[in-house]
Amino acid sequence: MSSQTASLALLRMSLTFGAVLTLGVPSGLMAQKAVAPLESRTKGSATAPVTVYEMSDFQCPYCRQFARETFPALERTYIKSGKVRWVFINLPLTDIHKHASAAAQLALCAAKQKGFWRIHDLLFLHQENWAPLKEAGPFFLSLADSAGISKPALLTCLESPETLQAVMADAEGAARSGASSTPTFYIEGGLVEGAQPLAVFRKVLDSVYAAKTGKAEK
Repeated sequence: MSSQTASLALLRMSLTFGAVLTLGVPSGLMAQKAVAPLESRTKGSATAPVTVYEMSDFQCPYCRQFARETFPALERTYIKSGKVRWVFINLPLTDIHKHASAAAQLALCAAKQKGFWRIHDLLFLHQENWAPLKEAGPFFLSLADSAGISKPALLTCLESPETLQAVMADAEGAARSGASSTPTFYIEGGLVEGAQPLAVFRKVLDSVYAAKTGKAEK
């Protein structure tokens, strides 16, 4: 990632920081809570001053890069410290990723068994194995054992039309919130696009946290 690209991302955020205190959850993301509860795919304290909505595609290689390389450091520094609440929103790019919707449905069904983040990690870990498959269903089901969730319950959920509807509601909400590519992050009134370097996320989150709390990051 070039320094120019990172600077453009920060510029886009700076243009929206003035709305941080007046803009809350974007209407598109709030509207889909009734269809697919967000708590089951959320990390961090409900009272955290900063909320991040990650709009992601399980088959997107850049989303995998973020999940594997950047998110663990953000979780240690910001989520576990109580500064940030992190919410995962499905935005499967079905035109280019044929298994993305199925993977999103798998993750939502795992969420019903409190296994969303375990499946999240497994899907990204093994993305290079399942993404090229002609039929990824059997591989997806094989992840149930590794995630410690019930396969029969998973199958019942996957067969329900409500599961696909929930994924579609996620995607529609993400689009209304301004996301058109993955990963995209909605952070208290601003968007960060792409798997930006850790330093970019640190600068953005520290700035937003200071604006929300009046406390500068040490």
